[in-house]
Amino acid sequence: MKKLSFIAGLLVLCACSDNKENSKTATAGPFSVDGKKVTVYTTADSSDYRLSETGTLDFREKGQPFENEITVFVDPSKTFQTYFGIGAALTDASAETFYKLPKEKQQELITAYFDAQKGIGYTVARTNINSCDFSSDMYTYVSDSTDKELKSFNIDHDRKFKIPFIKEAMKTAGNKLNLFASPWSPPAYMKTNSDMLHGGKLKTDYAASWALYYTKFIKAYEKEGIPVWGISVQNEPMATQRWESCLYTAEEERDFLKNLLGPTMEKEGLKDKKIIVWDHNRDLIYQRAQTYFNDPEAAKYIWGLGFHWYEDWSGGTPMYDNLKRVHEAYPDKNLFFTEGCAESFDSTRYNAWVLGEEYGRSMINDFNNGMVGFTDWNILLDEKGGPNHVQNFCFAPVHGDTRSGQLIYTNAYYYIGHFSKFIQPGAKRIVSSSSRSQLLTTAFLNPDGKVVVIVMNQGSIKTPFNLWVNGKAAELVALPHSIVTAIF
Repeated sequence: MKKLSFIAGLLVLCACSDNKENSKTATAGPFSVDGKKVTVYTTADSSDYRLSETGTLDFREKGQPFENEITVFVDPSKTFQTYFGIGAALTDASAETFYKLPKEKQQELITAYFDAQKGIGYTVARTNINSCDFSSDMYTYVSDSTDKELKSFNIDHDRKFKIPFIKEAMKTAGNKLNLFASPWSPPAYMKTNSDMLHGGKLKTDYAASWALYYTKFIKAYEKEGIPVWGISVQNEPMATQRWESCLYTAEEERDFLKNLLGPTMEKEGLKDKKIIVWDHNRDLIYQRAQTYFNDPEAAKYIWGLGFHWYEDWSGGTPMYDNLKRVHEAYPDKNLFFTEGCAESFDSTRYNAWVLGEEYGRSMINDFNNGMVGFTDWNILLDEKGGPNHVQNFCFAPVHGDTRSGQLIYTNAYYYIGHFSKFIQPGAKRIVSSSSRSQLLTTAFLNPDGKVVVIVMNQGSIKTPFNLWVNGKAAELVALPHSIVTAIF
């Protein structure tokens, strides 16, 4: 078995509060690779390589490549957006599954995700405000419809599983976990359909109370010792689901933010918390961005635009260019992937290679179109793809078999790790350009001066290629259906 060399963009995590520097392409001086070694990490189908260190290579003089040579061109002198981080959702389902596993497997999982040396170094987490589809039950933090001041607000429900789980993740991440929270639905009594499920809208006479609800959640979690980095306004505001959901047009979400939520966050001393809008698919993202950001009174409260990948219902190409259009029009606003997973769970497909390739393809394209960070959906699910109170089962990168007590790693875990393990806080995306379409690539310049290049071979042919930087190149091989991270 030959070693696979891949170029991985050392991704950089950054708790960046302002990405105004993203509005321009920065140009630095020439980057020298003299004396530098390329360290290669590989994950490949039909092999034992799983984030495996597979070689150390040298750069050699290499002028103009020939037309029939496959080359990945890297230019560290051209820098773009600042990398924020990568992580996943710590849902009720994940937490409940976690505590059904043996203690040693619990520790293995936390280390695998959040330890920067022994694992893949997640630094971002998402959780749900009130119940979501990946909860075993429906619940809210206030049930009294007359309590508009939310004096009865309490998070007792979360103290059993979710809060301890989040604390375990925080501890292993070295308390460097940027946690944001999203609501799927207000309490039923606050909605026009009197139901947490099946869409419906927020009642006007409860809008102020709902705005206060976010601040109560943040303060309650922080009283438990869990810092909250930010919130999104609403998960999937254009989807009427059979599970918890609530609908907002772009104008309704904009006006709720600028008239109630933003001012309430400031009044409650939470001005420093980041606010994410949209939190839905790439398909309608430009119209939503235009509506929010063309209103300066709304835009001043917005850290960035969240997006998901579920727009591709027909099996066509995901709408990556829509992200690029937003980045071109509003380069000072952050684009942040807030949810994605492989749906239609089937336990016979744990080893399906397409699971990881979906992540690799999406992450490379979205980073190249301006994304600053990536949040996977459930960090852990059980052997049924749940628990889930509406039978909406799906895949996670890792499953916990609660019958045997074993952890099952899909290749999605390793594909994500090719980014999250190597990119550091404050990294800048740089140019990485492939001469053949079967090799997808992105790259980052870390604060420590190292370059991380990620190359994904989505084809079934072993592909030798040159990693070319300013007239010098290292010779690599992309194995069939593989992803490589190269660091130098």
